[in-house]
Amino acid sequence: MAISQPHMISKGQKPLAIFRVNNSYILGVYQGSLSKFDLLLKFRQKDLKKKSGWSNIRTPKHIHWAVDVLIKMNLEKGKTQELLSFLIKYWDNDVKTIKSKKEQNNLLKSKIINEINTEAKKYSKLSNKGEYSIKFLLLIAKLLMYQEKTNYPQAYMFRNLLVALESGEDIFKIISVATHSR
Repeated sequence: MAISQPHMISKGQKPLAIFRVNNSYILGVYQGSLSKFDLLLKFRQKDLKKKSGWSNIRTPKHIHWAVDVLIKMNLEKGKTQELLSFLIKYWDNDVKTIKSKKEQNNLLKSKIINEINTEAKKYSKLSNKGEYSIKFLLLIAKLLMYQEKTNYPQAYMFRNLLVALESGEDIFKIISVATHSR
């Protein structure tokens, strides 16, 4: 899944890691500016209308992730809730603050890839539901978790979004959580 892509250079910045997901997405992970080991995520999506075949480089937002999960929830409620429960447990038990370049490299070079390849099989029923593939959704979710915990160890925003989705909160609550508004 990790590859080198010169067309993922964003504003002169080269990514720390690049992941090609299902030949439909390329996700670049960059050095962010909020902390020493901040991770900044940007992606391109296959776009056959464009001459290059790829969309412009975009930053995934919590709301994009949430909308895709809501679509999956509508089509495969049980499996989507299972995925959300898994991600909440992952947040609570496995995600730690990145404290060194070695930890950051390990996360980006092997840990995430190995985990996602295994987990995607378990949730493959969700792969063709919504906009994002399950591999891409898992990759973004896990990297957002590490990003939040690294920048602020007491972070809770993404976890709150997972809980709101899992518990079936109304759409207004979910949008509020996903867009950081009150």
